[in-house]
Amino acid sequence: MKRTLLFLTLILAISANAMTIQSIKYIGMVHISENVALRMLPFEIGDDINEAMADEAVKKYFQQGYFTDAWVDFTEGVLTFNFVEKPVISKIVLEGWKETEEEEVLNTVIQIKRGALYNQKKLEDAKKRIAQAISQEGKIDSVVEVEKELLDNGSIKITFIVNEGETIVIENLTYDGVKELDSDDFDDVIANKEHEFMGWLFGRNDGEMQLDDLAYDNLRIRDYYMQNGFLDSAVGTPFVRVNFDSYTADMSYQIEEGAVYTINSVSIHQVENVIENEKIKEVITLENGEVFNIKTFRENAKAIKTLIADKAYAFVQVIPDLKKNKEDNTVDVVFKVIPGEQVRIRNVIIAGNTRTLDRIIRRELFLGAGDMYSLTDLEDSKSSLGRLGFFDETTIEEKRINENTMDLVVKVKEAPTGNIQVGGGYGSYGGIMVTLGVSDKNIWGSGIGMGVTIERSETTESASFNISNSRLNDSDFSGNFSIHTSTNDYYDYIIASKGITLGTGHRFSRYISGYLSYGYSDNVYEGNTTILGNAESYAKSAITASVKYDSTDDFYLPRKGMAISQSLEQAGIGGDVDFVKSRTTFGKYIGLEDYIGFDAIARYKARYNHLFGSGFIQYAEKFYMGGIGSVRGYESYSIGSIRPDTTYSQTSGGKQTFSNSGEISFPLIP
Repeated sequence: MKRTLLFLTLILAISANAMTIQSIKYIGMVHISENVALRMLPFEIGDDINEAMADEAVKKYFQQGYFTDAWVDFTEGVLTFNFVEKPVISKIVLEGWKETEEEEVLNTVIQIKRGALYNQKKLEDAKKRIAQAISQEGKIDSVVEVEKELLDNGSIKITFIVNEGETIVIENLTYDGVKELDSDDFDDVIANKEHEFMGWLFGRNDGEMQLDDLAYDNLRIRDYYMQNGFLDSAVGTPFVRVNFDSYTADMSYQIEEGAVYTINSVSIHQVENVIENEKIKEVITLENGEVFNIKTFRENAKAIKTLIADKAYAFVQVIPDLKKNKEDNTVDVVFKVIPGEQVRIRNVIIAGNTRTLDRIIRRELFLGAGDMYSLTDLEDSKSSLGRLGFFDETTIEEKRINENTMDLVVKVKEAPTGNIQVGGGYGSYGGIMVTLGVSDKNIWGSGIGMGVTIERSETTESASFNISNSRLNDSDFSGNFSIHTSTNDYYDYIIASKGITLGTGHRFSRYISGYLSYGYSDNVYEGNTTILGNAESYAKSAITASVKYDSTDDFYLPRKGMAISQSLEQAGIGGDVDFVKSRTTFGKYIGLEDYIGFDAIARYKARYNHLFGSGFIQYAEKFYMGGIGSVRGYESYSIGSIRPDTTYSQTSGGKQTFSNSGEISFPLIP
C-alpha cells in the first residue's frame, strides 16, 4: 500500500501518551548524513516525545526535497525514521534537436545535470526552455516530450524527444518610404532577410525567420540611417503576415527618412577637467562639414573613454549630446565626459583554474593589488592570457567595492594542453605518414612545455624532444632545450641530420621579446655523387638571434593584432659551413563579426627569407617552397630553379623566398 499523501503518510506505532527515546535510527537515507539529521531534530535521546512531535520531525525531513516517501516507527523506545529517496538521473539523452551539441544544450538550456535527483517540475521547466530556444530559431508548432526509464541500478534515464516544428520562410520583404538609400543595403545589417533563389548556398539568403532578432531589426535599420546622417529617421516595427499552411511570411517596414545632417561643430565638455581637451581631440575623427556618422561617433566615444580610464577613472562616462538645427540640417556634436573618481585595485581574484597555478596567471597580468586602474592594461592582460594557449575562455570582471576601489576577478576555463598523438595521414610528397607523440605545454599547470614526437613516412623519418619555459622563475627570461634526429629523402638524394639546440629569451615589453640560441648539427648526404656535385657531409654550428612583436589576443585563433618576427642565423662559429640566414614573418588578424554579423577571421600572412653566403651553399641549407605550410597547390620543394641533371627535375633551392597569403576562416558550428 502506498504510504504517501500530499507531503507524507505518517504511521506511528505509539500510544497517545509521551514515551522516552532510548535510540534513534535512520533507514533509507543517503543524501543527508546521520549527524546532520540528528541536529535537525528538536529533541534528542532521553527526551519524551509524543505523536505530534514525531510528525513535525518527519515533515521537516520531507521538506528537504530528497524523498518521495517518509514515515516513522516507535517501538520499545527505538525511534526509527524510514525514507524512500527520489531516484537519481544517471542519463540524459537529447533526440531530434542539436544532438551533436548535447553537452552544451544540457548546460545552457536543459540545466539538469547527470547525478541530480529526479524532479518533475524541473523537467517541465526544461521542456519550456527547449521550446523557447527552438522558437527563437524561427520554428513554430514545436513539440517536446519526456520519456523516463527506470534502469536496473535504480537510477532513471531521461530522454527529451523533440519535434522541431516548421521554419517560417520570409518570401517577400518590402520597405515603404525608402527614397535616399538603397534598401538592398539593409541586408548587411538585419537578421531577417527575404528568401533568395538557391538560398541554401553559402552567401545567399535562406529567408528563415529569426524570431529573437525580429525585435531588433528595425533598430538596426535606423542605426544604418544614422550612419549616413539621417538623424530624424524613424523605422517602425515590422508588420508580419504568416501563412500557416505553407509556413511562409510577408514582412514590411514603414520608414520615414528625414533629412541628412552635416556636422557644424565638435566640442568636449568635461564635468571635471582631468585631461587637456587637446589630448581628447587627438582621438576624435569626426570633422566639421562631413556627414554625421553614428558609428564613428561611438568609436570616438570609446576612444575618449579609454583615454580617461587609462588615468584610473574606471567608471568614466562619455554621454552624447547632439544638438540638431533643423533649419540648415546641421548638428553640433558634444562629448560630455563625467570622469567620476580615480580607482585603485584592492585585490585580484583568480577563479576557474583547476590545473594552472595562480602565479602562472598572475604573472601575465599588468594590473595587481594596489595598482591604479587602467583600461588598456586590463585589455592587454586579457590578450596576454589568451596568447598562452592554456585557456579556452578568459574574462576579467570588474567588481566595484566603492567609488575609489574595485576588485578584479579573473575567470578562466582550462583548455586541454596535453596531447597524446597517435595518427596517420597521406601526402602527395611524403605518402603514408604515421605520427606518435606526447606533449604538454603546461605540465602540472606550471607553464613549462615538454614534448616527444616520432614521425615516419615514405620520404621522412624524424624524432625530437624539447622542453621550454617561457618565464624562468616567473621572470621575463625564457629558456629552451631540444634535440632531434631526422632523415629526409629529397627525390634523388637523402640527408640525415642530428642536432641539439639551447636557447634563452627575454621579454622586453608586453609586446616585444627577444631570443638567442645556439645550435649544432651533423648532416650526412647519401645518394648519387654525380647529382650531389659539391655537396658533402658537414657539421653546422650556428647562433640565432631573433626579435618578435606580438599584439594578438589568442594563441590559436587571434581575432585582432599583429605578429612580426625577424631572426638572423649566423653559421660558422666552428663547423664546416659559413653563411647568414635572415627570416622575416608578418601576420595581421582582423575579427569580422562587427562587420558581417558572424564570427569570421581575416588574416594576411607574409614571409621573406634571405641567405647571405659566398661560394657553394649546401642544398639542405637553402630555401624551398611548395606544399602545405608554404605555397599550397604545389608539390613540396617544387618551386625554384630546377637542376637539369636530376631524374625528377628536383629544384636546387634558392637564396631568397617570398610568399604571402590572404585567408578568411569561419566556423562550421558555433
